[in-house]
Amino acid sequence: MTDERDAYLDSVLIGGREPASIVVVDYDDAWPARYEVLADRVRRALGPRVRGLEHIGSTAVPGLAAKPLIDMLLLVDDVQDEAAFIPPLEAAGFELRVREPDHRMFRTPQRDLHLHVYASGRPEARDYLDLRDWLRVSSDDRNLYATVKRRLAQQQWTDMNDYADAKTDVVLEILTRARTWRAARAHPSSP
Repeated sequence: MTDERDAYLDSVLIGGREPASIVVVDYDDAWPARYEVLADRVRRALGPRVRGLEHIGSTAVPGLAAKPLIDMLLLVDDVQDEAAFIPPLEAAGFELRVREPDHRMFRTPQRDLHLHVYASGRPEARDYLDLRDWLRVSSDDRNLYATVKRRLAQQQWTDMNDYADAKTDVVLEILTRARTWRAARAHPSSP
């Protein structure tokens, strides 16, 4: 890891970097229900300030091996308007972990959730959904991604971000196919 990357992580991670033990398990049919429980907490905390809420990441893809951690995408009007969402989410038991210019991330004290917060319309939100939706239909890419994650989970990581960075190449490769698939669905060729 570069000194520049270390400095960046130190600036955005609330509480600093933490040693990470990565465990990838087979898909669990209980994950969608766990998402619903957590989503209900978010909706109750924020009410109409929720512009979108989605189950994302590997636990949102039936059949995909994953870390047993629910990833959620929360869309709000303005991620810079922290007063609109941070105090209510903290009161509901979520802890702010990441503060990046266009992104906030919360987790639970049990560390079984990553709640990613973006403003509506951000391209990162579309990428999360494209990746999730493509992995739901492509068994080849689902298997590729599971294989890479299981291999990487065998290594020791200084921080969860290092593990995530190690997946970047395969995620971008799969995301390219996901975007092509999404574009073809949005603009089907006429006969």
